[in-house]
Amino acid sequence: MSVRPPQSFRQSEQDRNGFNVLEYELMSERADALGRHGLKVESTLAALKAWTADRQSAEERETLLDAASDAVWAFFIQREICGLRNNRDAIQRYGIPNEVIARLGAVRK
Repeated sequence: MSVRPPQSFRQSEQDRNGFNVLEYELMSERADALGRHGLKVESTLAALKAWTADRQSAEERETLLDAASDAVWAFFIQREICGLRNNRDAIQRYGIPNEVIARLGAVRK
């Protein structure tokens, strides 16, 4: 009589060829990039919220809006790369204003 070890103890072909190690590293990098983009969204939205009409010009607000929309656009792209297709939760969590969402993907001259 021979005894075969359980399947969970056997090393799979993927473990031997390094695929799982590479996939783990790629997932780790995607998550890290998503976190960096999230921090950038937070900082650009905070700068936009800090704008006041009595201390800054309308042109500066436009620049802040453009920076925030670029950061949110890059964040949404990174979320899609990570497999997160629905952005409603991110819009709610970060409190992204409608005027920023309206500018997503806009090409400026």
